[in-house]
Amino acid sequence: MSEMKTLLPGATLGLLGGGQLGRMFSQAAARMGYHVAVLEPGKNSPAGEVSLKQITRSYDDAEGLQTLAQCAQAVTTEFENVPAKSLAALAALGLPTAPHADAVAATQDRNVEKSFIERAGVPTAPHQAVKRIEDIESLSDDLFPGILKTARLGYDGKGQARVHSKAEAKTAWESFGRVDCVLEKMLALKTEVSVIICRNAAGDTAVFPVCENHHRSGILAYTVMPARISAELASRAQEYAEKIAHALDYVGVLCVELFVLDGDKLIANELAPRPHNSGHATIEACSTSQYEQQVRAMAGLPLGDTTQIAPAVMLNILGDLWFDADDQPTTPPWTELLKMPGVKLHLYGKAQARRARKMGHVTVLGTNQAQALSRAHDAAKLLGLPFADELSANCLLYTSDAADEL
Repeated sequence: MSEMKTLLPGATLGLLGGGQLGRMFSQAAARMGYHVAVLEPGKNSPAGEVSLKQITRSYDDAEGLQTLAQCAQAVTTEFENVPAKSLAALAALGLPTAPHADAVAATQDRNVEKSFIERAGVPTAPHQAVKRIEDIESLSDDLFPGILKTARLGYDGKGQARVHSKAEAKTAWESFGRVDCVLEKMLALKTEVSVIICRNAAGDTAVFPVCENHHRSGILAYTVMPARISAELASRAQEYAEKIAHALDYVGVLCVELFVLDGDKLIANELAPRPHNSGHATIEACSTSQYEQQVRAMAGLPLGDTTQIAPAVMLNILGDLWFDADDQPTTPPWTELLKMPGVKLHLYGKAQARRARKMGHVTVLGTNQAQALSRAHDAAKLLGLPFADELSANCLLYTSDAADEL
């Protein structure tokens, strides 16, 4: 791994990936006086739109990587499925990378990731690798019912199937194309939480307040920050994130997703080696956002204060809002939304709305958590979001339809 040098404002930071996370990273970098060069195969990307330069090449294109290395002084990634070999190639060209290739590679295979998490001293759900037909035949009955997941490339609920027997596991494995998978035992969950941590090359860390996450159809629907869990449980979640970040020798922003079980048992689900959807609220709700923190880490600057300055609820905005009940195009009620107190709208600049496509998010702030939840309820109701009634100060933890079991 190349040593992280101090890069002062005016330097150019490289970014692999041109999606919305990269867009918000680029906006944070620009505010601090940095330029961003994006390597992204798709034209007119959300990140490229707000960056100094977009190199429209594939992530493993040698010429594209060379061009990025020539114009940037450090590089990061905005999503976990960028080839780890590309980060290694950039490091070989002398470009500091945050995170480094080995850390990203460890998160790109669920079997490798779970083994690494356990070696770091953090518990996971019971699981077993499925790579051959013989692995299915040898599965323990204790793992059923379970969820069969592809080892690579799955996200937002994709590449997953609930199975109740070896026969169902075999059918699901074959439907995935017989690729490497992992079978995880389904456990009764109270809720899902995430911890976003930033670590610099010197080993210093800054941890954000724990987020409480609720999903629909495998996609994050809303996040409550801080999570409505005990102080002891929040501290343990942050401790687990610290253990994992140090074990990875991680540099940059890392998200650790965890499940809370009965008895306040806590297990790690998976890692995201980048800023995370659940951390969007840090832009307004914390002294330093997760995106500014990524800039600081890769530029070799001191990490920022992660104190939460206002309770917040983040609502994901999907492309469904651009279609009415008859599936005809419509415009969401932005003017009415922006009349509401404490509401901050973020749209990602995507040209075409599609159902289930992440188009933006709304962060709702309050002077206390009850007010933030009440305002979020009103905003969600206006937008027609199906989970609006869950957002109430009188409600305790909710368990969503996609995250109620592992």
